[in-house]
Amino acid sequence: MAIESHLATLEKKHGALDQEISEAMASPSLDNILISRLKRQKLQLKEQIEKVRHQVTQH
Repeated sequence: MAIESHLATLEKKHGALDQEISEAMASPSLDNILISRLKRQKLQLKEQIEKVRHQVTQH
C-alpha cells in the first residue's frame, strides 16, 4: 500500500512539473536555465516512477 501511495505522489509531482514547464515556456521572459532545471527534475521523477513501478510488478 505504501508503494502505491509513493507512486501516486511521484506522479502528481511529475504532472506539476510538466505544468510548470509549460507555463515557463509560455512566458515572454523565457528563462532557459530554469526550464532546463525543471526538465532535469521531471526526468529524475520519471526515472523514480519507473523504478517504483518495477518494484510493484515484482511483488
